[in-house]
Amino acid sequence: MTKIPENDRNIIEKAIYLPMILIILNRDLEIINNSPFKLKKPYLEWIEETMKCIQKELAGVKRYMKQQQIKVEKIKSDDAFTMYMFLYKGYEEAHNYFNPRLRNRSEELMKYYLFQRFQNDSVIKRA
Repeated sequence: MTKIPENDRNIIEKAIYLPMILIILNRDLEIINNSPFKLKKPYLEWIEETMKCIQKELAGVKRYMKQQQIKVEKIKSDDAFTMYMFLYKGYEEAHNYFNPRLRNRSEELMKYYLFQRFQNDSVIKRA
């Protein structure tokens, strides 16, 4: 049983997922830059603006975690699972995440940040 309240767990998960999404978007930027698109600029600007939004949110997550004495460390990864250590106000908790779940959740969050965040109240923002 975890001692971490749900709100703080959500913040911790943002600290896991948001950097993943930034890595994916960075790779996508490289692909677009090296592609034969005639008009690359709109795509590049769209991704760059999305990255700025994610970076701003990640900065807030990191600030909150520092204030609340919360840390997240990736411990190990194999074909099926990735293990993270959560350091929460002096307590340590190991959590295994199923890799397909990490991928699926990252995809959901990418959809949110790329277009659903612009739709009025159609999606509840969570990470």
